[in-house]
Amino acid sequence: MNITKKEMQALNQHLQQILTPKRYQHSLGVAQTAKELAIHYGCDENQAYLAGLVHDYAKNMKKSELIAIAERENLMTDPIEKELPEVLHAVVGAWLLPRETPVRDPDILQAVARHTLGDLHMSLLDKILFVADIIEPNRQTPHLEEERNMAFQNLDQAILRSLESTIRYCLEIGRLLHPRSILLRNDYIRKLKP
Repeated sequence: MNITKKEMQALNQHLQQILTPKRYQHSLGVAQTAKELAIHYGCDENQAYLAGLVHDYAKNMKKSELIAIAERENLMTDPIEKELPEVLHAVVGAWLLPRETPVRDPDILQAVARHTLGDLHMSLLDKILFVADIIEPNRQTPHLEEERNMAFQNLDQAILRSLESTIRYCLEIGRLLHPRSILLRNDYIRKLKP
């Protein structure tokens, strides 16, 4: 990961142009939280910070644009993603970053691609970004402090809790569930069984 200070300044300016102010603040919160988790778990803190900063790179794109890029570049993993195009911002962002910014680190790009739906084979950086996105301080969720404490005690337990919370929310509002959320939840239940 070799990004100069000048490139980092330009990247920050670019992010402020393509993201809403609220989304940019969220990205800064995720970057800082990812850095804190990386220090705690012995992961590269600069990598984690940069992954957090750029994780929502494609978040403000139109759904039709996300679908078009995902189809053209063969980024879709399940047909349901056409009906849930908002989840595509992760893989589309990871695809766009090396083409539009100096971010080319494959570990960062993988973490960005996996930060929304996760993956059965997540690296430590993947897990850190996945959790940081949920527990960053700008989120203001009812159980934020409890979730933050859990994240610093057991990253896998924090992932499971996040998955179950997302599944519960989707069920409550009648939203489609991505099959990977269920597969991942089951996988983490097995991993965490005593």
